[in-house]
Amino acid sequence: MISICMIVKDEAKTLEKCLQKLALFGYEIIIVDTGSTDETKTIAYQYTDNVFDYVWQQDFAAARNYAADNATEDYILFIDSDEIVTKADKLALETEIRTHPKDIGRLIRINDYSRGNETYSWKERVSRLYPKEYYHYKGRIHEQIVSLEGTANSFYNIPIEMHHEGYDGNLKIRQLKTQRNINLLKIQMELEGEDPYLLYQLGKSFYMQEDYQSACEWFEKALGFDINPKLEYAQDLIETYGYSLLNTQQYAKALLMENIYQDFATNADFVYLMGLIYMNNAKFTEAIRELYKATEMKEYKMEGVNSFRAYYNIGVIYECLGMKNKARDFYEQCREYPLAENRLKLLENN
Repeated sequence: MISICMIVKDEAKTLEKCLQKLALFGYEIIIVDTGSTDETKTIAYQYTDNVFDYVWQQDFAAARNYAADNATEDYILFIDSDEIVTKADKLALETEIRTHPKDIGRLIRINDYSRGNETYSWKERVSRLYPKEYYHYKGRIHEQIVSLEGTANSFYNIPIEMHHEGYDGNLKIRQLKTQRNINLLKIQMELEGEDPYLLYQLGKSFYMQEDYQSACEWFEKALGFDINPKLEYAQDLIETYGYSLLNTQQYAKALLMENIYQDFATNADFVYLMGLIYMNNAKFTEAIRELYKATEMKEYKMEGVNSFRAYYNIGVIYECLGMKNKARDFYEQCREYPLAENRLKLLENN
């Protein structure tokens, strides 16, 4: 029923952990190698005989489609080598496919990473499963599954959850990876013209490099287009733009996000962001209102925006206002959040 497909290059450090989990499904595994010089292919052959060499063409969609062309099953499930399956229900997965035979399946990906002294975890739905009769990949970089007939995509959620390690690593490693992406995105724009999705991905790449000013500029170009708020990437575009504005201390400009509140305040992430924006504009009453509202929302991507991160920032506001007892109450609700624990220690010593 399903062929699991992968494209790899010099992935020996992560590939075995990935394949150990995938092998438990019992599905066909197709691995396309684009020029590894380490032990990647040796590891791949331990799990499948379907290992193919492919000359890299600076085009991720072309490589993915080549892998799908070599698959013998009707449905394609793409996994990257830095993604480890942590939860899966094979029976429920096959039931969902039979219920949605012509649609695209979206799994949960959990991204864990560190920045400075803090660790973050955020989850997202990514499209990875599709019937190859109706879809293929398009796009040199940040490729997307699109209909072969040009019709609108339909989606459903599948019972697979993965842990993704690709956002971690020090700044220098991230800069090398994202610079490759930036180069490919600019090539694609030269060929196809400016597109809001490509502009968003350019902004995201600079954001990953911690070049927040450049990120703002690309995000603003994307926002120059009339973007449907319901598009998959629109919410992330707005939220990442908001954080880029905060990181470049453009607090007054960030406050303009009040104008799109009704369209995007559908999850705790955006509401929490608005709380930070109000906080940085010294609008403390509004900041507390939004941060507290975030704690009452169930939908979120970033861990803590509807719990310890929101409570911590409410505590900071009360502490800045000299209301130490109220600050302490909110810090205590953060449980084992290190930043809150540090504030509590300082309050005890003062």
